[in-house]
Amino acid sequence: MGNRRIKWGIVGLGNIASQFASDLLLVENAELTAVASRDLAKAEEFGGKFNASRIYNSYDLLFEDSEVEVVYIATPHNSHAELSIKALEKGKHVLCEKPMSLSYQDAQRMIGASKKHNVFFMEAFWTRFIPSVQDVLQKIGNGIIGDVNYIKADFAFHGSETENKRLFDKELGGGALFDIGVYPLFLSYILLGKPKEIVAKAIKHKNDIDLQTSMILQYETAQSVLHASIVSESDMKAIISGTKGRIELNAPWFIANGYSLFINEEKEATFTLPTLGKGYSHEIIECQNCILNNEIESTLWSHQNCLDLSRIVEEIKNQIGLPF
Repeated sequence: MGNRRIKWGIVGLGNIASQFASDLLLVENAELTAVASRDLAKAEEFGGKFNASRIYNSYDLLFEDSEVEVVYIATPHNSHAELSIKALEKGKHVLCEKPMSLSYQDAQRMIGASKKHNVFFMEAFWTRFIPSVQDVLQKIGNGIIGDVNYIKADFAFHGSETENKRLFDKELGGGALFDIGVYPLFLSYILLGKPKEIVAKAIKHKNDIDLQTSMILQYETAQSVLHASIVSESDMKAIISGTKGRIELNAPWFIANGYSLFINEEKEATFTLPTLGKGYSHEIIECQNCILNNEIESTLWSHQNCLDLSRIVEEIKNQIGLPF
């Protein structure tokens, strides 16, 4: 079982797909079989660069290809649901780039299709699988910083409308919340679960997408203070604070190569845990293990986890009045 090569297809060949394909080359028994873009020249260039044997100018043709076992969907957010469901209906396993959809209802439909057709589906929350985050979750689970009562996390950078067109495009599901706000929300959710209450405020673009959004997640005995922006920068460290100490994930925390542990305000230790490649490799390995074990979801980022996070995002979307 361990030696079988898993054959991947990639649809949507932008920047993230390129980083993903580079990492795919680093994973044992992973093979890039097919790529698809609506722009044939782009597909040919991408396929040539990453040695894909099949090149398509239509997503549907890739979904029809019997050689392809698992499809990585890296198109703009607004098409994730439709394309994932199409691929699942064709019996393909799916790894769909985050956010899995622009609505909770679509997220439910996607998970429903995975269950109905008995094929693997996962939202590509790569941060969940990187060594630093795995290690931190384990240590916190073992009580190293006591009970977590405060999280501070943000994801912010200075984007420009000319260079990052997709980010500012309302039709494509642009804006801070869906593109990058999902990361700090993920961290709060994976550590503290579903909040009791959410308060969110945004600064909007004239086209109604959110340029920056600040969020407070209220729990029984904890709070998370989270922020996302595509128009300003931040230190991008994440602080997880507990009753005995705190952990600081190195910046940028969502792809941290290590972290520091503080006990009673004193720095106790520094841990270095580099990622393999850019870090997408770890979610690729998880997908392949699940597929080889005939599982339709990961225990580390389950269907329920995907749905819970989607519901949290939906609540914020409604509070700040996003048009999706």
